[in-house]
Amino acid sequence: MGKKGVVEENPQMSENSPWHTMTVEETIKQMGLKDDLPKTGLSTDEAASRLEKFGPNQMTEKDKTTLLQRIWHQINNVLVYVLITVAVVSLIQAVTTTDGDTRFTAWFQVALIVSVITLNTWIGIYQEGNAEKAADALKNMLSTDARVIRGGKEVMIPAGDIVPGDVCLLGLGDKVPADLRLTSVSNLATGEAALTGEAVPIDKTTDAIPVEGGLDPEQVPLGDRKNMGYSATLVSVGSGIGIAISTGDFTQIGTINRLVNQTETIKTDVLKQIDLVSKYLFICICTMCLATFFTAFFYSETYKGKVLDSINIALVCAVAMVPEGLEAIVTLTYSYAVKVMASQNAIVRALPAVETLGSVTVICSDKTGTLTQNIMSLTAFVTSNARYKNDVDAADRVPMNFVRDDSYLAERAQHDLKKSGSEILAAGPNNPQGRRGKDPSFHFTTDSLHTTDQPNEAGKVASPDDNFPVKQGESPTQEWIQSALSCGVLCSKCVLGEGGGRAGEIGNPTELSILRASYFCGIDIEELKNDCPIVAEVPFSSDYKFMATVHEPAASDNAPAGKLVAYVKGAPDRMVKQCKFQAKGGVAGEENVEPVNEDYWIEQIAILSSHGLRVLGLCRAFIDKDSVKVGDNLGPEFVNGRPEGKWLTMVGLCAIMDPPRPECVQAIKEAHGAGVRVAMITGDHKDTATAIGHMLGIVDEKFSEAVTGPELDAMSDEELCEVVLTHNVFARASPQNKIRIVKALQAKGEVTSMTGDGVNDAPALKAANMGVAMGKEGTDVAREASEMILADDNFATIVYAVKQGRVVWDNLRKVLLVNTPINNSQGLSVLLGLLVSLPNTPITAIQILYSNFICAVTLGFVTAIEPAEDGIMVIPPRTVGKRLIGRFLFLRIVIGTCLLTGCVVGSAVIINSHSRYDYLDMKGREQMMRACAFNVLDFGAMSVMLSARFAYNSSVHPRAFMGNPAAVGSIVIVTVLQLVLTYVPGLNSFVFGMRGLDWFGWILVLLSMVIVFSVMEIEKAIRRGLKAKGADTDDRTTPFFTDGPSEAPGPASMTMPKGASKLNLQELSH
Repeated sequence: MGKKGVVEENPQMSENSPWHTMTVEETIKQMGLKDDLPKTGLSTDEAASRLEKFGPNQMTEKDKTTLLQRIWHQINNVLVYVLITVAVVSLIQAVTTTDGDTRFTAWFQVALIVSVITLNTWIGIYQEGNAEKAADALKNMLSTDARVIRGGKEVMIPAGDIVPGDVCLLGLGDKVPADLRLTSVSNLATGEAALTGEAVPIDKTTDAIPVEGGLDPEQVPLGDRKNMGYSATLVSVGSGIGIAISTGDFTQIGTINRLVNQTETIKTDVLKQIDLVSKYLFICICTMCLATFFTAFFYSETYKGKVLDSINIALVCAVAMVPEGLEAIVTLTYSYAVKVMASQNAIVRALPAVETLGSVTVICSDKTGTLTQNIMSLTAFVTSNARYKNDVDAADRVPMNFVRDDSYLAERAQHDLKKSGSEILAAGPNNPQGRRGKDPSFHFTTDSLHTTDQPNEAGKVASPDDNFPVKQGESPTQEWIQSALSCGVLCSKCVLGEGGGRAGEIGNPTELSILRASYFCGIDIEELKNDCPIVAEVPFSSDYKFMATVHEPAASDNAPAGKLVAYVKGAPDRMVKQCKFQAKGGVAGEENVEPVNEDYWIEQIAILSSHGLRVLGLCRAFIDKDSVKVGDNLGPEFVNGRPEGKWLTMVGLCAIMDPPRPECVQAIKEAHGAGVRVAMITGDHKDTATAIGHMLGIVDEKFSEAVTGPELDAMSDEELCEVVLTHNVFARASPQNKIRIVKALQAKGEVTSMTGDGVNDAPALKAANMGVAMGKEGTDVAREASEMILADDNFATIVYAVKQGRVVWDNLRKVLLVNTPINNSQGLSVLLGLLVSLPNTPITAIQILYSNFICAVTLGFVTAIEPAEDGIMVIPPRTVGKRLIGRFLFLRIVIGTCLLTGCVVGSAVIINSHSRYDYLDMKGREQMMRACAFNVLDFGAMSVMLSARFAYNSSVHPRAFMGNPAAVGSIVIVTVLQLVLTYVPGLNSFVFGMRGLDWFGWILVLLSMVIVFSVMEIEKAIRRGLKAKGADTDDRTTPFFTDGPSEAPGPASMTMPKGASKLNLQELSH
């Protein structure tokens, strides 16, 4: 421990001791220490012995890659070997030759090849991912010094010297130096958000944590182990003392560090295929070199019998076929996609991860803040005779945001139709039990719901009136809204955020939702509070689950003379029991009350709860002014202990939820259209998760139900593998559930994306094919463990990124379509030129290197940054193992290669044999031939690029020059460079071995462009027709051009790395 290498079996935890379930005395005994340990601490000798046994309090570091290793990784490529060979031969030629022109050309070739290799190596090193930063981020969270008791004295020691058994002292602001079993606390609370996801500091105690019968002690979430302190967490309040029970790699955060470090970097499909293409190219290059050598040595009149010259010509062919610019253009493709995604709040940390996005088949997302707005909002308001829907996405402050809609949430959710009230309550957000033993974040929970045997009858309004106070589909007046919601506004200590948002808000999110709804209906909150000053109050308590305030009445209250108005807001079941009346239509005034219909209100609570909504009851009553005094702190008996018994008037029920992001609904629809499943993993209640799933379109007939974390815990790996294929909603889930879900999906051959924000999510992010961390709410560790970061924490951004991942795949294929014919035609032109008895190669090595690295990269960049083509998100994800070069792309590459080769060699033959050039000597004719062939090659490449921009759509259209500014820009750049190289004296003849081209040569160049472009477009039209007839032109079902997914790993592959079983850190608070 604390040393590089594989971590051995944990010597600190061999007993697998559940420290949180033990008393302090049992802990000391279990560790084999003296009873007076809390007072005397360890002796110096004992501490030294334990340091030797257990190792330093440090986390194991992963071996880092050196600069030399990075460089070797970049140049260890067969194509680079070919270039190095050419450079070495050119160097020998430069040193040994006596011809000045040959010497200059050889030295220039050496310099250019070395520059190409150096630049590609630098780009590769610069763009490598930052995998080591995850461990560094964890290490930076640890404490540097610690206060301990050694030999009965308090001393300060380096945190790395702490050993199991040390007595550590904690104070305000300290980082906990190791995992501790607390022995003494004084108002101690620690912030564990980074480790557990729990935002509120955890109050600590020293009592042993009882474990319910049948529950494994290790399944108690870390957030509930309140007698423990964990390494790297921060003391927020108070002070305490604890005994170190785990250090270094064996702390909870150390376990995560091991999982992060154990994760191996996996090459993406594209990188594997680029390597495969390189190997095939190497074979082709070797074959072409041999063919060229033998042709030159035995057949060519110019080089026959000349070994060195024949070798040099063969190496020219090799240089021609090596795609020097391919690696650079692939990197540019990734880099541009990363830049585009960053502009849309998707920050990709490793370039190859972009390609993974295009093959994602399942997106597993958190709920709160990612799929939802992370703002509790009043969704509906139910009165005695009507239902009102509130526009939670409204931006304008108008009463029209409230609309009467008696069909809205008027019946129980489908999955709760036959359930009793208690069953609905157990699965909903109003459950008083909270999540997995935690205290519920909603304070006004419902104790019990005793619904009738005929819920449909009970749910009917007692006195229906279609026109009171407004008609169906109409909005009530602002005065009515203010009167109906005034209880929620005035009976509250909350402060609304600026502009109705979250910035600056104070108070419980559920209560704030009522203030927010009132605000956006045009009500002046501060003015209302000033008009109705508070007289007395009953503060909220979880014992009675309501609060009450007494106010001076407003004009809209229609209060009798000498009366005050009492507002009571609380758990709806308790409110109903205290009500004698109900306000007809929610209208204020004693003339608008009628006897309360308890069955109706209880059923409404059940209906709203079944849809996953939090429910609050709003009540009011008038009391005599002399019954309370200003400033009275009233007790709960003011509400529930009055002599007259039931006395309140029920105004209405508030239905509250964190609504879905509007853009996510469309994003999920787009994902489904693209064949991508969306799964929601949340710590929220089952009914709430199901309701949100319905709204988002995640829950449908095929995926109709949710499954909970406890249910997953009870499943075998085989069962889980089946469940993940039939469920899209996972409720009350823990981080450990996340890992198992990812492993199960992968075992079924799915490519998964997983979101996460806490340190505890790091292993799941690493396990997923595409880990996505939150930018706003996430921790540094989660970000470093992920491949992508959402700067806006928005699910829609993930779908956008998936789209861009598909664009990258398409663009890489287009890049190959542009670059490969250029390379191939150059090599074939050298060989074919010899076969047709040209006096020399139609293009020189310098021209070849220029075309490879300047022209090909410039034109290839156009296709590298192509925007998405229409329909890219209406096709399924590509098959895992699908090859970049399929049948029809291979055919297009062959056609492009043949066309360019034919045009280059053909133009060279014409120039070499045409009588109009008889006035030139042999060298002049050769220079003219090479000028024409060089321009035919590069301008012909423009035609290939224009055709390659669109996979199916015709380029015989103005669109060929639109939609991508780089298209016209690259044509202009290449054209200008070609003219400069062709006509600038010295540069054209001395460096590039050519001369200025005449009008006849330019006619050949233009004719070649037309031929190449026309044939490429005819092929595309034929392929378009085949696709319309149902042909597999995308090679989706053709085995030969698909490596095929590897055999789906069985349940054994779902076994997590050692230590992951301890990762039931905290259920998600989402």
